[in-house]
Amino acid sequence: MSRKVAVIGSGFAGLSAAATLAKAGYDVTVYEKNATSGGRAMKFETDGFVFDMGPSWYWMPEVFEEFYQQFGATTSDFYQLDRLNPSYRVYFDKDDFIDVPAGVEEFHRLVESLEPGGSEKLKVFLKEAEYKYRLSMEKFIRKPALSFLEFMDPTLIPAVFKLHLFQSISTHIRKRFRNPRLIQILEFPVIFLGAKPSETPALYSMMNHADIALGTWYPQGGMNKVIAAFETICVREGVKFEFNSNVELINVENGIANGIRVNGVNHSADVVLGTADYHHIDQVLLEEKYRSYSKAYWDTRKMSPSCLIFYIGLNKKVSNMLHHTLFFDRDMDKHMNEIFDKKQWPTEPLLYVSCPSKTDATVAPEGGENLYVLIPVSVGLVDDQKTRDHYFDLAMNRIEHVTGQEIRKHVVYKRSYAHSDYQKDHNAFKGNAFGLANTLKQTAIFKPSLRSNRVKNLFFAGQLTTPGPGVPPCIISGQVAAIEIQRTERSKKGV
Repeated sequence: MSRKVAVIGSGFAGLSAAATLAKAGYDVTVYEKNATSGGRAMKFETDGFVFDMGPSWYWMPEVFEEFYQQFGATTSDFYQLDRLNPSYRVYFDKDDFIDVPAGVEEFHRLVESLEPGGSEKLKVFLKEAEYKYRLSMEKFIRKPALSFLEFMDPTLIPAVFKLHLFQSISTHIRKRFRNPRLIQILEFPVIFLGAKPSETPALYSMMNHADIALGTWYPQGGMNKVIAAFETICVREGVKFEFNSNVELINVENGIANGIRVNGVNHSADVVLGTADYHHIDQVLLEEKYRSYSKAYWDTRKMSPSCLIFYIGLNKKVSNMLHHTLFFDRDMDKHMNEIFDKKQWPTEPLLYVSCPSKTDATVAPEGGENLYVLIPVSVGLVDDQKTRDHYFDLAMNRIEHVTGQEIRKHVVYKRSYAHSDYQKDHNAFKGNAFGLANTLKQTAIFKPSLRSNRVKNLFFAGQLTTPGPGVPPCIISGQVAAIEIQRTERSKKGV
C-alpha cells in the first residue's frame, strides 16, 4: 500500500513536490484553502480582463523545462513561450528612458554607450556572474541545506572565493562601473531578493546572468498558464486536490504527524509537507511543543518586501510603456532605506508596471489594456483604504507625467492588493510577498529548515525555506523536499 502524503498549499512548491512524489509512487493529496491552485500565482478574470495576481517575470526558463522533462513533456506542450525584446524599459525621468535589450551583444552595446570602456568590464562581470550561476545550479541550489557537511566538498573550496560571499552586490558593481543608470539597471534584479543591494551578497550577481544572458520570457495566456501546466502534470500522476480546504491543525502524537484537520474533519497521512506560509504552519498549525522555532526567532527574521499592487483595466491602449516598465524616476536609496531600515510607507517610491496586453491580446478586451502596478513596501504595515487611495493617486500621477498621457480617466476596473490580502489569502507572515531576505545570515542552512526538528515526518518547501524566494527557486524547493521525503522513507526501511 502506497504511503499517503498530505501537501498543504498549491503554489509552485506544492505542485512541484506533489507531482514528484506521485511519480515516485506516493498517494498524494494537495489541500488548498482557496478555490483554485496557484498560491501567490493565482489569477482572476473580470469584464474581459485576465490578471495574474502575483509573479509576472518568467526568468530561468531551463528550470521549468527540466521540470517538464521529468514527466516526459516539454514547455511547448503547455504554452507558447516568447522572449521579450526589449526585456524591459527603465524610466529615469519624463521622456528619459532606456530599453534593456534581449541578448548579450546588444547589452554590451548599451553599456558602451552609457560608459565608454564599460563593455570590457562587462565581459568580466558577466563571466563571473555566469560562473556563480552555473556553480550554484549544479552544486548548491538543490541541496536540502540540513547540515554544513553538505557543502564540505573539497573541490568546491577554491570556488568559494570566486562567489564573493562576503562582498555586497552594491560594492561588487561599483568597483567596475560608474554610470549611475547602468548601476541601477545592474542592481535591479536583486531588489526582490529582499534586502538592499548594499546588504545582498555579491553571489547574487548570478541574477544578472539570468537577466541579461538567459532573458525575460512570457508564457502566452499569462503566468497562471504555468500553474495550469503543473496542475495538469499532477493530475496525470494521480495527485488528488481538495480546494476550499482550510488546514486548521497538524495532528501530532509522540513526535509523529498522523494527519491534518481540514474544515473540522481529520484526514490521515503518513507524511505531511507544508508548502504554505512556513511561519503559519510552524506557529499556528502545530501545538507549541512541536514548533521548530520560537516567536522571538520569527520576529527577528529579516523579511523581503511586501507590495501594494493595483490591478487596472483600461478602455484604451497606452503608449510609451513596454510589457515590463520600471519607474526609477525617484531616489532608489531613499526608497530602500524607508522600506528596509525605517519600515515605513515610502514617501516617493519606485514603481513597476506590467502591461501584458502589449504581448498577449487574450488578457484584455479589444482596444483595452491590462495594467499591473506594483510598489515595493515594508512588511508589517497597516494598509487601510485611505493609504491605498493615496498610493493609487501617487502612482497614476507619476505614470501619467513620465509617459505623457492620460490614464486615470480611462480606468474601467481597479482592484488593490496588499498586506491584509496576503494574510487573508495566504496566511502570509507580516503580510510578506517575497519571503525571507537573501542575506548571508539567511542563506542555505541559516534558513528555516525543510525538515521539522520536532516532528519526524513533517517537511517544508516554499519561499521561506531553501533555496529561497522566486518562482524557479520554489519549483526547486518542492523537488528538493520531495527527494528528502523519499530518502527519509528509504532510510526507515534500511534501503
